[in-house]
Amino acid sequence: MKRLVEIISKLSNLIGLSEEEAKEQFHLLSLTHTQMHYLEAFSLLDNPNITELAINLKLSKPTVKVAVDKLIEKDFLYKTPSDEDRRSAHIHLTEKGKLINQMHDYYHRRIAESFVRRLNTEELETLVRLLSKVLSDK
Repeated sequence: MKRLVEIISKLSNLIGLSEEEAKEQFHLLSLTHTQMHYLEAFSLLDNPNITELAINLKLSKPTVKVAVDKLIEKDFLYKTPSDEDRRSAHIHLTEKGKLINQMHDYYHRRIAESFVRRLNTEELETLVRLLSKVLSDK
């Protein structure tokens, strides 16, 4: 167990350092790690409303609303009224927000490429299968 904890810690540090490097390279030091993940969630959910985002992130609606408002202030997101329910709004990425996601994806790919360089095909397939199993909801 101790070795697994050490490995997870090192992976977490690798990912964190890569994201910090990306933020520095693209002059985004004012953007927090959490905010970057919110932007990623918007992209994956295809313009969700606050409720959909809160459910996806497993957070409360007030918590999500505060974060969304800050990202709107920073010009990473904007809202549009829902066609189905005027009390609700869908949240969209601005061009600036889309650029952040592209940068974030680029650094995720760099990390994946480091695995590809060090593992053979069978090892990669095993790693993907095991990580998928760990991350599944079942």
